[in-house]
Amino acid sequence: MTQADGTSFETLAREVEAFVRGPGEAYATVIERDRSVPAQLWTDLRDRGYLRLAAPVDYGGAGLSFTQYLHLLELFSMSHASLRMIVHVSNGVWRSIDQFASDEQRKKFVLPQVAGDLRVAFTLTEPTAGTGADLRASVTRDGDSYLLSGEKHLITFGVSCDYWLLFARCAGSTGKDGTVALMVDRNVEGVRVQPMPDTMGVRGTDHAHLTFDRAPVPVANRLGEEGDGLAVALGGFLTPSRIGVAMTCVGLARRAQELAVEHAGNRVTFGKPLAARQAVAFALAENAADIEAARQLTLHAARRWEAGQSDAGALSSMAKLVAVDMLTRVTDKALQAHGGIGYWEGSTIERVYRDARAQRFEEGTNEIQKTVIAREILAAGR
Repeated sequence: MTQADGTSFETLAREVEAFVRGPGEAYATVIERDRSVPAQLWTDLRDRGYLRLAAPVDYGGAGLSFTQYLHLLELFSMSHASLRMIVHVSNGVWRSIDQFASDEQRKKFVLPQVAGDLRVAFTLTEPTAGTGADLRASVTRDGDSYLLSGEKHLITFGVSCDYWLLFARCAGSTGKDGTVALMVDRNVEGVRVQPMPDTMGVRGTDHAHLTFDRAPVPVANRLGEEGDGLAVALGGFLTPSRIGVAMTCVGLARRAQELAVEHAGNRVTFGKPLAARQAVAFALAENAADIEAARQLTLHAARRWEAGQSDAGALSSMAKLVAVDMLTRVTDKALQAHGGIGYWEGSTIERVYRDARAQRFEEGTNEIQKTVIAREILAAGR
């Protein structure tokens, strides 16, 4: 398939892989050393067009199909987790805004975000509630503004963003019908932004704890109507994002497998390379099968979502569940193949192993995925 600028998808994929294996690894070294993402990485990704791959051409995007984008996301996920996170969030959060945006909101929020000129942080998770209809952050109407109060935490890019795409509820309401989606300016009065402590993996990506105290937000910054909040949060974002996270598991597992295969071929013990040992060879064979199975389930879920099929939501949870369990097994075996040397900080497999653990709760824990799947199969009677 040829893109709007005349570049074939195969050429684009080769360019992405070369970036990941070259400049991407150089950025990884800087991020691990400084524990922060250099501003140049955001600029580089934007200038290369990597932050608008999945957006339509008439929005300024590359117009890739979702399955095409996933093939590239697999490649990006072989790099540092913070690089992958930037690509994943930037290529997904615009959907959540766009589905309920007015023409004016689309010009103000969606198009600049697709262009890479506006950073938006998806702001749903709270420290005292689940991630859903029991939201506690609330708003009260005051003329043309909402006054926002409450807490959010674990907000990826919540410190360095320009806007928070924030979900709250109308004061006094319960359930999903009282929820609202708001574009909240990062510099709004009445908010305290606290960077959260460093994480085990995914180093460099900032996460925020936010406390709002009657912070004024224009009603004009509401997406959709009152009661549409969860539809904004879940409808256009969660299903494709879970599929995307599943593919990031595939990409990171692929990187771990590559490292293990390389080490097993080079490391000689008792006169033989590790790859000649059946125990090691069988572990690598199991990894290869595990990775491919997860990849194909993820692509199947993606095709069903692209086709608008009703089972896409359950399949997205299946893909994420299977892929994250696969990633756990693959990275553990890959680290084991390295022996003790792989456990030392500074080793690439050590970084991959740490980064992999974060995937177990991104876009919902395994327990949440099982809940979604069980609800669907029980409702369908199959």
